[in-house]
Amino acid sequence: MIAETVCSAVAAAGLGIAAVTAYRKRFLAAARIAAYSLVPLGLVMTGIVEWVADTAFSPVAWAGFGVLGGAWALFATTRALERRRGGTREERKAARAAARRGAVEPSASAPSLGAGSRQGARPQTASGSRADTGAGDDFSDIEAILKKHGI
Repeated sequence: MIAETVCSAVAAAGLGIAAVTAYRKRFLAAARIAAYSLVPLGLVMTGIVEWVADTAFSPVAWAGFGVLGGAWALFATTRALERRRGGTREERKAARAAARRGAVEPSASAPSLGAGSRQGARPQTASGSRADTGAGDDFSDIEAILKKHGI
């Protein structure tokens, strides 16, 4: 009863504010305020406010929310444990069987090397020997760009 009265008062006040806003020639804002103020009135007329008020003060409804929360917690916990273990039992069995069969080639996990990084394509130093694979080899292309621009 009190919730319905409060919602009706909020709707009346909102419509009053919308009327003042429309009087100030701000019709778009007035229409938006009127729309927002009619929502509580519509909720009262459909009976949703009474249902929410009855639910809010019902111990059985709160117990139901508790049961739903417990079910959600169990679901989330089992999903987290499943991910931590690496999937379901069947998925783990399939992964182990694939690992035993050698489903992945050893070279498949090796990083892809560009044409400039292969052993045969290493730049030569001033003495004519191949450059060592070190930090200098990583920056050789950057050095070439800088030299090209005179830096």
